[in-house]
Amino acid sequence: MARVCYSYNPEDESRAARAMGYEMPVSFKHAVEICRELKGRKIDDAIRYLEEVARAKRAIPFRRYYKKVAHRNVNGWYAGRYPQKAAKSILKVLKNLEANAEYKGLEKDELVITHAQAKKGRTLSRHIPRAFGRSTPRSRIYTTVEFVAEVR
Repeated sequence: MARVCYSYNPEDESRAARAMGYEMPVSFKHAVEICRELKGRKIDDAIRYLEEVARAKRAIPFRRYYKKVAHRNVNGWYAGRYPQKAAKSILKVLKNLEANAEYKGLEKDELVITHAQAKKGRTLSRHIPRAFGRSTPRSRIYTTVEFVAEVR
């Protein structure tokens, strides 16, 4: 297994907390859109937002991967979805981020997510047997998500 490093280093490590979800079985596109929406939010607000997405009460605006995406009630954007599986997995990472900040003695009311990124992980390739001795490839792409929160 390759060593995965954070792609962002905060200026002052004593005033920042980090968390990473390594190779989660979620959609990369959904993770990218969720990370874009969470960047710049406070941790409590981001956790509340993802809990509403997991219950399909609030939609994530799809700003990059928006082709053939239905219209949703999203502020300032027309395309959106409810990526529940990705929201539940990223919610665990955010709760881990909150626990890491508490362990370091940082006040969670002042923490703002300054870095949120989704990266493609490993690809597991398999083959599905078909008729007449043929097979169809089927790949599974894993996603790594990282968050950094700093005191502002």
